[in-house]
Amino acid sequence: MATKDPVDWVTRAADDAVRHHEKTGAMGPVTCSSGISPSGRVHLGNLREFLMPHFVADELRRRGVAVRHLHVWDDYDRFRKVPHGVDPAFAEHIGRPLVDVPDPWSCHDSWSTHFKEPVIETFAALGAEVETISQAERYRSGIYRDEVLRAVRHRAEIDAVLEKYRTRKPPSSDEPDALDDHAAQEAEALAESVANDEEEAAPGTGVGYFPFRPYCHDCGRDTTTVTSYDDETSDLAYVCSVCDYHGTTNLATQDEGKLVWKVDWPMRWAFEHVDFEPAGMDHATPGSSFTVGHELVESVWGYPRPAWFGYGFVGFAGMQKMSSSAGGAPTASDALTVLEPGILRWLYVRRQPKQTFDIDFGPEVVRLYDEWDALGRKAADPARRDLQVLAHERAAATASSGPLPAPRVVVPFRMLASVADVTAGSAEQISRIVSHLGHAHDSVDDLEPRLSRAMAWTEQFVPESERTSVRSEPDAVAIEALSSQEREWLSLLLTGLQGDLELDAVTSLVYGVPKLARGMALDDQPTDEVKADQKEFFTLLYHLLVDADRGPRLPTLIVALGTERVRSLLGA
Repeated sequence: MATKDPVDWVTRAADDAVRHHEKTGAMGPVTCSSGISPSGRVHLGNLREFLMPHFVADELRRRGVAVRHLHVWDDYDRFRKVPHGVDPAFAEHIGRPLVDVPDPWSCHDSWSTHFKEPVIETFAALGAEVETISQAERYRSGIYRDEVLRAVRHRAEIDAVLEKYRTRKPPSSDEPDALDDHAAQEAEALAESVANDEEEAAPGTGVGYFPFRPYCHDCGRDTTTVTSYDDETSDLAYVCSVCDYHGTTNLATQDEGKLVWKVDWPMRWAFEHVDFEPAGMDHATPGSSFTVGHELVESVWGYPRPAWFGYGFVGFAGMQKMSSSAGGAPTASDALTVLEPGILRWLYVRRQPKQTFDIDFGPEVVRLYDEWDALGRKAADPARRDLQVLAHERAAATASSGPLPAPRVVVPFRMLASVADVTAGSAEQISRIVSHLGHAHDSVDDLEPRLSRAMAWTEQFVPESERTSVRSEPDAVAIEALSSQEREWLSLLLTGLQGDLELDAVTSLVYGVPKLARGMALDDQPTDEVKADQKEFFTLLYHLLVDADRGPRLPTLIVALGTERVRSLLGA
């Protein structure tokens, strides 16, 4: 009897996307969509917005279904605030589209491009096939004109839907530091959502609610108030509160503004024939963009609301919250300096979408690699295919790009990091040592991309107090003061250390020296007395080799240092 394939959240979401596509009767591929405003560093929390539809689109490709992952850059959004570290003079640009704000670092043509480019590189690094569009280009090219006019014609209906939810209040938190990472992120996101609501709810003088906000023809800001609109001619008159410009734009022939957010989103679903798009949990609350958008896309555009789910926030251990405008939250590029692409993908696909989690770049990284390697060994056995193995399959390869970069020879991350610590990060020396430790390979390239990540993690994330500092010369005073028992231990050790060192032999010797001193054989089971001696012996070796009470595993340390250096530091 054939084993039934495991079913995970990706499988179910892909089924929902196909059902939605069939319901719409639309021609062309199934569309899975994501969208991000390039207002700042696209951090690891934002990455979930992108990876959720990516995994669903990849599942459909595996099935042979025509699909596209559409990623929307909301680069026609307004520049909201000047983040920390940017010249305060940039406040002049508040209210202008992100695409029109200069790059303060002078390396790209605009603010939005500066923050888009690293994300596009991330797409490639994670093996993702994605089609990107710019909302600024969409609006300014006139592609959305008919949709803008449709929204304006239905403004009373849109206002009625919005009115049902305008009593919603943002959560108050006078002490954000009291919140945990995920609660702080959710509160911040919801507060920003409410700020959007307040901007969108501001009526134009004499026209009531209006779903379109023009950018000022003179100063380029959205600090405008609609003063009149003619349904016959499509002429919209407005005044700018910053530069006092009084002007008119024609919605049927000109493109100097955009639909407000809660109207723009459902318009885009219908226009792009979106079948699946997830959203952060802040958007899943009553009165949120999703709630309103689901009503509007059906009532105004006559398009079935896309399949979707809400996803939880992703935190970063040691940081209060992840704000893309704060500048300090880690990005996918940061994560990829220490995590293989498959492992970073795995962190997102293995959990249920609503589950919140933290990414920890500290000691947790070592355990994470161990777990990933163990899962890889399990995945090699078809009889053990389950949900865990399915998550590994989705993380390790994509339908379009194939396997993600992984080492040809898999060396435990903890071993590479330990050796990198002892050797001060010499790739060639690390390669030589791990060969002696039982992981034969032809070249350093066989160990990549893991080797570089182990070296980077050791350098960047292991505290200086926990780094290994090998003595440059013997501790003559300590050696002179050795007891007779300690001298015997060192003599037995040095006698056994001959020529090229193999890890298994050195391990047996290091643990066996106290046994030999008591007249036992190396392979005898240790007695309580031997165990006590081993503890003292290990402390002695750490002190004489690295001037500490503990350090990397002694057998690994001894193999890394080599026979001659160990003999020198032990006074031989």
